[in-house]
Amino acid sequence: MSPRTRLWLVLAAGAGLAVLLVAACLDLPRFGGDRHPYGDRAVREALARDAANTVSSVNFDQRAFDTLGEMSILFAAVLGCVVLLRQTRDEHRARPEPAEVALPVRRYALVVLPVALLTGLYVIAHGQLTPGGGFQGGVVAATALHLLYLGADYRALERVRPVGLYEVGDALAVSAYVVTGLAALIGGTAFLANTLPYGTFNTLSSGGTVPLLNAAIGMEVACAVVVLLARFLDQAVEIEEESGK
Repeated sequence: MSPRTRLWLVLAAGAGLAVLLVAACLDLPRFGGDRHPYGDRAVREALARDAANTVSSVNFDQRAFDTLGEMSILFAAVLGCVVLLRQTRDEHRARPEPAEVALPVRRYALVVLPVALLTGLYVIAHGQLTPGGGFQGGVVAATALHLLYLGADYRALERVRPVGLYEVGDALAVSAYVVTGLAALIGGTAFLANTLPYGTFNTLSSGGTVPLLNAAIGMEVACAVVVLLARFLDQAVEIEEESGK
């Protein structure tokens, strides 16, 4: 395909996308008005399923299939990073030397680490009740571990971050999400449909399958972020070229 042909294809696709975007914007409710059809339906469906957090109800129930796509994108990104940043023949691992860390930085990092980790786990566990959920809590929990790198050294981080286990955890979390959807098919309903009892409103067990899918997302995001940061840190801290550059 010639560059000229590719340019015309890009322009045609962009024009079509622009037309659809304008058409969608013209049909939006008036700014500042009280008519929000989608929002009203989403809130009504969330309350009917005893999910206090409407956003989590949308993500893990009303459009759980879309969330599966988003999770698959992150999983594919991690897989690509692992493949591209793997150690090559002209590289070798050099043990990182501990760096001097200022005492205030060390104290702050080591004090905040358990607080940040618990905060991330709390956000994941209460995703169906309060703002947050698996995506946000997973990122907080994963980055909290790396405060050990800032407050101590890279070797200390390695002891609490066996990359292989996190890679397995990433795969298991994706599998758990898919298996939950397949269980709905076996039960005679739609893929990823809510098949569990909705429980009691505003409790940890409320929302049917929402807490399960939210927990799977939290585990997948946390493991994925740990693996990504591990590969980048390996390149920056451990792996050196044979020439010594």
